[in-house]
Amino acid sequence: MSDIKTEFYKQNAAKAIKDPVLQHALFDVQNRLGPATALAYKNLPEGLGLRLKAHEIRQFAINHLDILLETLALKIQDRGGKVYFAKDAAAATAYCLKVAQVNQVKMVVKGKSMVTEEIGLNKILEANQIEVNETDLGEYIIQLAGETPSHIIAPAIHKTRKEVAQLFTQKLGIPYCEDPPVLTQAARKALRKKFLAADMGLSGCNLACAETGHITTVSNEGNIRMSTTMPKIHMAFMGMERVVARLEDHDALFRLLSRGAAAQNMAGYVSYIGGPRTEDQLDGPDQFHLVILDNGRSRILADPEFREVLLCIRCAACLNVCPAYGKIGGHAYGYPYSGPIGAVITPLFVGINRAKDLCCGEPLCGACKMACPVDIDLPRMLLALRAKLADGDPQWGVTRASRSEKFMFQIWSVIIQNRTLYDLALKAGSIIQRIIPKKNDMIPCMPFVFKGWTKSRDIKPLARASFLTRWKNREQKP
Repeated sequence: MSDIKTEFYKQNAAKAIKDPVLQHALFDVQNRLGPATALAYKNLPEGLGLRLKAHEIRQFAINHLDILLETLALKIQDRGGKVYFAKDAAAATAYCLKVAQVNQVKMVVKGKSMVTEEIGLNKILEANQIEVNETDLGEYIIQLAGETPSHIIAPAIHKTRKEVAQLFTQKLGIPYCEDPPVLTQAARKALRKKFLAADMGLSGCNLACAETGHITTVSNEGNIRMSTTMPKIHMAFMGMERVVARLEDHDALFRLLSRGAAAQNMAGYVSYIGGPRTEDQLDGPDQFHLVILDNGRSRILADPEFREVLLCIRCAACLNVCPAYGKIGGHAYGYPYSGPIGAVITPLFVGINRAKDLCCGEPLCGACKMACPVDIDLPRMLLALRAKLADGDPQWGVTRASRSEKFMFQIWSVIIQNRTLYDLALKAGSIIQRIIPKKNDMIPCMPFVFKGWTKSRDIKPLARASFLTRWKNREQKP
């Protein structure tokens, strides 16, 4: 399984906010892709109605997941492919390693895949002396740097051109140059040798179609097509929720996927893969394996409150508009999935208490729901996770994060519902705060149980008189 570092969310976020290079990169990607995605939706012939249709398509698929997965598996097997249902990360990585060892695989090339990040596949293979080569340019850059992705579709957005140039000089031995075409050509030259020598190709799966029995991969670089056709073995990994019923549904979702991901009408390379190559085909693998991963998805599926998150098609549109992600980036989340989708799905995967800061760190502004191509209500689920932290939930193994905080909010609930008590509380607060040190007319540090509110921000002091009191005094003046 991927390294889980969700406990360091607050520290990572504070560090990210102080990084000017990262702040510039995040601003650039959100300023470019956020408005462009909204415009791409608006220019659809069906308008925003296609997003509502997409929601229904995904909802139908999730409601009939068992039948659709069985149909998909049978059709792939009929063409000579092999399908393996993996209960968890350990089962998925063990299957991949077994196939690799049986076939004496020494080197693999790999297309971008969030599922393989989720299960920590690279480390398992490398620990068994199998060379893994990422072939997506962004993934290749961060692999050379020994880092993890910071964005679902743009994994190296946190790296500057200068950093990439220095990295390529150090790792690839080329003369220092910051020119993007030169850097791209250097990566291409290095990767082409890997494509030609690879024994096995690994990929993810953007969507799968039960009706036709195929998986679909997309890229703008052509690397996935090379990874899936040149080696003699191709193994694809997909989350069990990625299947849809009909080709018509599949194509409707793809129109939205490319727009949500990069504001494109269509990605540069789209491949439909349904099994190993046949005798009349000139290229393609001799073996095709599809690993369908559960890894906690069945548990989410069984919960009506959270099963909507399985509608996600991993386009990252929510990341491109989220104010929180726009300040802290992907590494702060401590798990492969970041942004609003990560703040919901990561706690459900690794434990709500363990990843509590993720769902509490999102602003609930609703921008993610507006940007989502399949209209997922992420703010609702973020609130549901917070409610479980406040009240506890044995089903999800959630214990109350703070009983004292719960008690304080119960008192506040009583006060805020009574005008007299509310006015008295405000008056008492305005008097007590006089002894609290100020800085630039702000309170930098609150005492006692309130100190958490000022750990990362200053707060404005209470006014000496409430608006209602000031209004009444105004009305009484002649």
